[in-house]
Amino acid sequence: MAHLALRHLTFTYPRCSLPAIADVSLTVEKGEFLAVCGPTGCGKSTLLRLMKRELAPLGTLDGEIDVDGQPQAALTDAQAAARIGYVMQKPEQQLVTDKVWHELAFGLENLGLPQPVIARRVAEMAAYFGIEDWFDKDVTTLSGGQKQLLNLAAVMVMQPELLILDEPTAQLDPIAASEFIATVAKINRELGLTVILTEHRLEEVIPVCTRLLVMHDGRILDCDAPRQVVSRLADKPELLCFMPAAARLFHRLRAEGPCPLDVREGRAFIEARCGEARALPVEPSLDEGAAPALTFRHVYFRYDRHAPDVLADMSFTVRTGEICCILGGNGSGKSTTLSVAAALQKSYAGQVEVFGKPLRAYRNQSLYRSCLTLLPQDVQSVFLCNSVREELAECGASPDVLPFDFTPLMDRHPYDLSGGEQQLLALAKVLSTRPRLLLLDEPTKGVDAAARARLIGVLSALKAQGMTLLLVTHDVEFAAQCADRCCFMFRGQMVSEGTPRSCFGGNSFYTTAISRMSRGLLTGAVTVEDAARLLAGEAMP
Repeated sequence: MAHLALRHLTFTYPRCSLPAIADVSLTVEKGEFLAVCGPTGCGKSTLLRLMKRELAPLGTLDGEIDVDGQPQAALTDAQAAARIGYVMQKPEQQLVTDKVWHELAFGLENLGLPQPVIARRVAEMAAYFGIEDWFDKDVTTLSGGQKQLLNLAAVMVMQPELLILDEPTAQLDPIAASEFIATVAKINRELGLTVILTEHRLEEVIPVCTRLLVMHDGRILDCDAPRQVVSRLADKPELLCFMPAAARLFHRLRAEGPCPLDVREGRAFIEARCGEARALPVEPSLDEGAAPALTFRHVYFRYDRHAPDVLADMSFTVRTGEICCILGGNGSGKSTTLSVAAALQKSYAGQVEVFGKPLRAYRNQSLYRSCLTLLPQDVQSVFLCNSVREELAECGASPDVLPFDFTPLMDRHPYDLSGGEQQLLALAKVLSTRPRLLLLDEPTKGVDAAARARLIGVLSALKAQGMTLLLVTHDVEFAAQCADRCCFMFRGQMVSEGTPRSCFGGNSFYTTAISRMSRGLLTGAVTVEDAARLLAGEAMP
């Protein structure tokens, strides 16, 4: 008997003429690890939310959903809550209590379980997930990775039979994301738990999932073992761009044989094709002669008088006309840096200058008039209207000149968009202000690989027009492709900076998959295109 069965499922959001999910039929067996991927807005999140009855969006639903052979609607409230666990994309949205220990116990308390049972289950989960050291902490003090791990533990303590995760690593740094996926794979392997997961970052997911489902325009395009699915995408570049770097390199070179899926297999593939070590030409030095657009001089900041410093003796400079990316772990102070630069938070020591003027010299909101704009990490905070059409009209953005096509979404409420669609809509709104300095906090969060490539083109065009861009990102591949300068942040300080090749070429974890698999073989290669050109003997641009 199938664990989960969807039959001819079609779902349409209110005021929309086209369905978000169209005639989807799917069977998931017990113990499977099903990874779901596809372009932004293809219906992945909608499909997963329909599997969790309490989170199903409003709209018109046709078709059937069965859980263990019985209709989803026949489950009692307690069964639906406990048997199907769900982890959301944004960690903060799922936290409901103030303390870690209470978050773990909250679901069990609502199920009315006896106190001894609650205590035993909470203790077991805290030990399994390594939560003992922060068991008594306030949830607000946790890093993004800790919050998402707590959400997973709070779901697992209810002993679900099916675990659904909607882009759970979207806001995590590379190390935390890798550890989170490894934990989910361990749960699937050791407990036999059925897992359904959507992701845009598939480097860690594809090697551990048992089936890969590819969606496009609300329909299932392919669903099979990962290697078979990836092998069939050779003539579909719009979908191949979602796949791991090793697979993209394999298809870029039109190679034959088994398609590599992870770093280990990718390195073996490169070694077999690389008789001797090769190297990219030395990059030109960063232009230090351009005028500063943003300068931090010995800046200190803390959120509370008695709290530790979030920024501690922070000093760095962003030059006019460059794209600068800040990377670092969750909680290192990256988003705080943008808030201080945008004068949303005030440092208690040091000086911040924008285009040579101290922040305090910008009076009467002059800082925000064609000078500086910030796109925050929580993009929903910039939405003020009830439809995409109204949002674009409110900021004076003409749909026919926007870098992204919002035509199919015009009548949708912004909150009903996928995470990636919300990100692109918010970006369109901030671009309408035409700033000289644009600050972007995690601009690729929830955005698929194809939209990310278009975003890189947009940012490059803005740079060519004279705009300066400072980005905070966990997406190392995005930074490798678009940045002129990469800065690495640790404990409130910039500890290093350089070009993408110099920055990622010396890192072991905060680097691209291509850099890891080509280390010592293809010196300087940090992108698939770098490695492909070196292996094919093509001239570098």
